[in-house]
Amino acid sequence: MNEEAEGEMKELKLEYETPQFLHSLLAEDDRNLAYLEERIGVKSVTRDGWVSFSGPQEALGKAREVFDDLEAARRAGRRIEARDFRLAVEVAAGLGGVGVSQLAHVRLVGSRGRKPVVPRTPNQLAYVRAIEHHDVVFGLGPAGTGKTYLAMAMALTMLKRASIQRVVLTRPAVEAGEALGFLPGDLREKVAPYLRPLYDAIHDMLDPEEAQRYLDEGTIEIAPLAFMRGRTLARSFVILDEAQNTTREQMFMALTRLGEDSRMVITGDGSQVDLKPGVRSGLAEAEHALTGIEGVAVLRFDRDDIVRHPVVGRIVAAYERHRA
Repeated sequence: MNEEAEGEMKELKLEYETPQFLHSLLAEDDRNLAYLEERIGVKSVTRDGWVSFSGPQEALGKAREVFDDLEAARRAGRRIEARDFRLAVEVAAGLGGVGVSQLAHVRLVGSRGRKPVVPRTPNQLAYVRAIEHHDVVFGLGPAGTGKTYLAMAMALTMLKRASIQRVVLTRPAVEAGEALGFLPGDLREKVAPYLRPLYDAIHDMLDPEEAQRYLDEGTIEIAPLAFMRGRTLARSFVILDEAQNTTREQMFMALTRLGEDSRMVITGDGSQVDLKPGVRSGLAEAEHALTGIEGVAVLRFDRDDIVRHPVVGRIVAAYERHRA
């Protein structure tokens, strides 16, 4: 790397071992440099395995910060995506405090032959840290922000570390009105349609034999919320998913199930309540009642945290505008 003065404008040239490595830092698309040019105030040229910048000294320093951050993340094994490139630019421009390299060093689960689960955004990293350090964590926000998936990854990580003895996954089966006795099959078969996203997450993170063994042994338990009444869950990691569809009574019941050395993650999206008209969501009450309580953390995601197909973020934004 070298710098050359040229009047008031200066130059910075960053060179890498191969063109492929540099291209990976650019999220496989040279056009991402236009975002850096706009946000930081430099001009760029790239060819082969180098990229050159021209601009004021301070702006060149920020460009170097961007590529140092991306390089550290890439060498730590992270695949750089367009959102990562933009995040690195925003951090260097002073608009954020968590760089891509910091995200790259948090790795959860990772069964044989499967990629570890990693936070993709600063809010997701804050969520993981909150789960590490709090007994009860609320993850609130739109679909696709990783609320349930990251909670599951944390639960399985703690299970493998023997920090807990079991994982309990639950959801209010609103569509069935909790009247599961009329459905065919055993308990797991009855509730499978309502808990499918939780099963999907398990099978994403664990190999099939390990996942089935945990389920058969009861180390991972999946049950509708109605079946939690009267229980005390010790040394457990409890995930209450789709909590916007709990009633006030159900939410209070769920929160008071926690036993010794347990923790609970409650996920939900207040914009997707399926309760009958006039029935107040237990999630809404809990969010207001428990904010600021010791041992409880409330994390809010927004459309910038959506990590599904890019169009999902645009759909969420369009609905927000329409409903406003």
